[in-house]
Amino acid sequence: MTRTMPAAIAVLFLLPFLAACSGSPASPRPVATISHVVFVNLADPSDADELLADGRAMLATIPTVTAYSAGPHIDTGRATVLDDYDIGMILGFDDVEGLNAYVVHPDHVAFVDKWRPRLTGLRVYDIHDP
Repeated sequence: MTRTMPAAIAVLFLLPFLAACSGSPASPRPVATISHVVFVNLADPSDADELLADGRAMLATIPTVTAYSAGPHIDTGRATVLDDYDIGMILGFDDVEGLNAYVVHPDHVAFVDKWRPRLTGLRVYDIHDP
């Protein structure tokens, strides 16, 4: 065994530990600086899969969207969690300009034009996390 072998073994042993320590943040990162949160009530809840597919194809691909997540309510058994929607969507943006560009983007406009007549309720919240 050479003199450098024990040092190399020690480095290999410590690498995973050092990497975990140096890369772990003190607190979770925000999803985005601007979160656009949408809750949808569908006239026909069986349209949920189609709405989700359209969201992935038409909204998630808009250039200023930096984060996208959408899906139905999940029952966790907690009474404080609201279940008064069919689909929830969260879209992330780096800044208000990105959100504003998204709102007027042709794909967003087409999505709204297609789905607005098929909704019985819509709630939208914009959250800023600087």
